[in-house]
Amino acid sequence: MKKFLFSLLILVMMTPAAFAAPKFKLMVYTSMKETLIGEIRDSFVKKYPKIQFDYYSAGAGKLMAKIAAERQSGKLAVDVLWTSEIPDFYQLKQQKLLKKYKSPQAKYVVSPVMDPDWEFTPARLGTLGIAYNTAKVKAAPKSWQDLLDKQYADSFGIANPALSGTAMVSIAMLKKTFGWELFNKFRVNGAKMGQGSGQVVDDTASGDLKACIGVDYITLDKIKKGATLGFVYPKEMLIVPSPVAIFKETRNFKAAKIFVDFLLSKEGQRIIANNYTLPVRRDVPVAKKEGMIEVDEAVQRAIPMDYLQMLAEKESIIEKFTNIMLK
Repeated sequence: MKKFLFSLLILVMMTPAAFAAPKFKLMVYTSMKETLIGEIRDSFVKKYPKIQFDYYSAGAGKLMAKIAAERQSGKLAVDVLWTSEIPDFYQLKQQKLLKKYKSPQAKYVVSPVMDPDWEFTPARLGTLGIAYNTAKVKAAPKSWQDLLDKQYADSFGIANPALSGTAMVSIAMLKKTFGWELFNKFRVNGAKMGQGSGQVVDDTASGDLKACIGVDYITLDKIKKGATLGFVYPKEMLIVPSPVAIFKETRNFKAAKIFVDFLLSKEGQRIIANNYTLPVRRDVPVAKKEGMIEVDEAVQRAIPMDYLQMLAEKESIIEKFTNIMLK
C-alpha cells in the first residue's frame, strides 16, 4: 500500500501543472490602436511565455482618469503606460509617480524629446502632416501656407484640441512657429474645426474637406485601403513622441523592464514601423513607399517644443484656438 501511495505521489508530481513555472504578471495601459498593441502583445508573449501580459486600451484622457481613480483607491493596477500624450508623462513625473529605468536599448533611441532622468522613454514617433483629397486637389500642398490658397476655402479641417491630444500638440507647435496669425488666416479662408483626428481624415477622404491636419497611421491606413487621399510633410514637421514609462508603485518591475526593452528593440520597432508610424531607431526601416521619411531627417525637421510650458498653457491654447475657429 505504501509503495502504491508513493507511486501515485510521483505521478502527481510529474503532471504538467507541477512543472509549470509561476508566471510574472504585467499590465500595460495604452492608447495605441488595437492592431498595433495586439501585434506587440502576440510577439511579446511568444518570446516571453512566462509573463502573463494584459493590456487596457483607451484614449489617453480616459487612461489618466482611470489612473487617478486607482491612486485614490490605493490600488494602482497599471505597471506600464504607453500613450501619445507626452504632456501626461511630464505631469506624472512632476507628481513623482514614475520609476527611473534606462533600458539597454535606450542608446539606440532617436527622438526630438528625451527625458534626462529616464523616467520615460520615447517608443514611437507619431507624425502629423497634410492629408488631402487627391480627387479634388491636383497639386499636393507643400507648405502650411499653401493651405491659405483659395482652393482650400471652406474645406480645410483641424481636429478639436479639446478632444484630440495630438491636435492639441500640433496646434501648439504651429502656434510656436508661426504665431496665432496663421490660424487667423486659416479661419479667414474658412478653415473648420472638426471632432477627433480620425474624423477630419474621414471627412477629407469623403470629399467634405479637401485637406486636413492628418495623423500618419490614420491617413496611411486609409490610403492602403483605397481612399482617395495623399499625405505630405511640410518642411516644419509635427512630431509627437509616444513615451513608455514604468510606475514607481509597480509590483512587476522585472516584467515591466523586459517589456520596455522589447518595445525599444529592433523586433518591437519593426512592428511599430509596419503600422505606418516612425520607429525611434535608425536601424529599423521606415515605410518609405507610404510616404514616411527617415528618422534622422524627421527629427532634424521637427518643430521643437517645451512640453512643460505647453502643459502650463494647455487650457489657454485650447480656448484661444476655439475662439478663432468659432468666429
